[in-house]
Amino acid sequence: MQIERLDHFVLTTENLEKCLEFYRGLLHMTVEETNGRYALRFGREKINIHTRKAEFLPAAACPTPGSLDFCLVVKGPLEKVRKEVLAAGYPVETGPCRRHGACGTMESLYLRDPDGNLVELSVYGNDAEIES
Repeated sequence: MQIERLDHFVLTTENLEKCLEFYRGLLHMTVEETNGRYALRFGREKINIHTRKAEFLPAAACPTPGSLDFCLVVKGPLEKVRKEVLAAGYPVETGPCRRHGACGTMESLYLRDPDGNLVELSVYGNDAEIES
């Protein structure tokens, strides 16, 4: 077996409206709603949104709001992204700082969504080994 790519993951939220506002408003993701189920889309990726434990089965054994730590690659420059985050009223927890991601060296900044999940926003530099 060889894993090809990440398809989706599930985010559990305590406040659906604030969650959607953050990901749609600040991060410009598209919100989809089908039969009361919510998802966020960007590129070929998807984040499913749950609002309570075991909302849809099967589910993680212990889903809790604010337990995620994930990285999103954004189009730079990162300083422009930082200014956009601050202008929207969201604090930057730390960064910009250099990190090592799946495709090499990147510059990152960190913020938290309304549930406390750590969201890393990153831009790859020229030395990144990015494959399409």
